[in-house]
Amino acid sequence: MELEYEIIGNDFIRAGYATSEVKKILKQLNIDSSVLRRLAIAMFEAEVNVVAHAYRGIMKVCINEDFIKVEVEDIGPGIEDIEKAKQEGYSTASEKVREMGFGAGMGLPNMKKNADELIIESKVGEGTKVTIICYT
Repeated sequence: MELEYEIIGNDFIRAGYATSEVKKILKQLNIDSSVLRRLAIAMFEAEVNVVAHAYRGIMKVCINEDFIKVEVEDIGPGIEDIEKAKQEGYSTASEKVREMGFGAGMGLPNMKKNADELIIESKVGEGTKVTIICYT
């Protein structure tokens, strides 16, 4: 099964919508609750990163019996130093984003902690692609 969702930058009202929709579908498919929880955390962090940092993005979800793969690709500023961005507490979020309760610098660390595999590709000035894989 393949799903696709559009994510709009700076649309904090809908931040988490795609994650919520995928979570409903995975519950209906009786995906193990621990896998579902970890995947939902990683997906939400990826989705919020697009909302907070990019102009727009697409979340593609591939569900099969062995694993769930989520690709989140955005058009935005990209990540200058991926290794630095993976450090807990490191954030480039604006003050506005922080005032809303986001931008604590836990996005990539939480994705890494909850995914079985995490691949981050980024080009400064173009955008970022995050691939999250959780084995079922």
